[in-house]
Amino acid sequence: MQNLPATREMYQAFERRDAAYDGIFYTAVRTTGIFCRPTCPARKPLPQNVEFFATAGEAVVAGYRPCKRCRPLEPAHSTPAWLAPLIDEIEADPVRRIRDSDLKLRGLEPVRVRRWFQSHYGLTFQAWQRARRLGLALGHLREEGDLADAAFAHGYESLSGFRDAFARVFGEPPGRAARGAAAIAVTRLPSPLGTLVAAAGDQGVCLLEFADRRMLETQVKRVQKFTGLPLVPGSHPLLEQLRAELEEWFAGRRRQFSVPLHIAGTDFQRAVWQGLATIPYAARESYESLARRIGRPGARRAVGRANGDNRLAILLPCHRVVGADGELRGYGGGLWRKRWLLAHEEQVADGGSVSLRSEHGPAIA
Repeated sequence: MQNLPATREMYQAFERRDAAYDGIFYTAVRTTGIFCRPTCPARKPLPQNVEFFATAGEAVVAGYRPCKRCRPLEPAHSTPAWLAPLIDEIEADPVRRIRDSDLKLRGLEPVRVRRWFQSHYGLTFQAWQRARRLGLALGHLREEGDLADAAFAHGYESLSGFRDAFARVFGEPPGRAARGAAAIAVTRLPSPLGTLVAAAGDQGVCLLEFADRRMLETQVKRVQKFTGLPLVPGSHPLLEQLRAELEEWFAGRRRQFSVPLHIAGTDFQRAVWQGLATIPYAARESYESLARRIGRPGARRAVGRANGDNRLAILLPCHRVVGADGELRGYGGGLWRKRWLLAHEEQVADGGSVSLRSEHGPAIA
């Protein structure tokens, strides 16, 4: 691929160091021979000295060197370097409780840590640690069935303290929770378009949204309401399946998803979402056409609203719905993402031999 044609939108994103574009394009400076992320804090060059590339590899092939400040060859949207040792420590020993005083001993400012976790998980650092421990304890309880072992193995000094903490997070005592679905596991997944927030329970994946979407908090509350379960940081087999399938999809090795989905909405919303699931890969369909196909001709605007309420980005491909004139219309993740997703599918379809037609979307519970 050749260098990307510069657009006003791209240069403005570069000027304001817009993190939403990190991983979408790279900027190379002719006068220095260096290429950077859009978020690089270095002084911005004159527009005529900048060219844009879709990937870091293309910038390297063009003869540019990676910037030592923003490190464009490292994965985008990864844990920041200042926080990575703490995350590694927690993953190695998730039962250990790290307090604000412990953070200071590690050279970390508690307020900065708290803000990062609130921004990326919607929880304070302490609440995130607590939910993580309790989620692991629940898994232990389901596998082993011993309440005392689950409590003491995950850092609780008394059964009463464990029961109280568990009930505050899950809304029911641990014994009852172990017999049913007590929580929805939520995690963050990297992608070329930025970090995705994903959530799943035993019935299926119920949330996949871009982390910077303004409606994310609203969508999380809707998931909590229709499942009746809290969202806690953790893992789930369906999240691991989703992670693998998304990696294959972005790499162009997958065109359909098989991970089960769990959605809730009005009859009209569900009809629209099921309609989305059957739009062929790399195809586009107008709002009017989709309305007719689900038996609601004339409901173009309502179809648009249902698209906006879709909680499963990419899995239910609302990015494939366009205006009657073929122009791109609103997309919760931003029109630039919609443009990228469509271009990605078209590129994969042009270079592949697999049939584009998908008569059936992923299973919806």
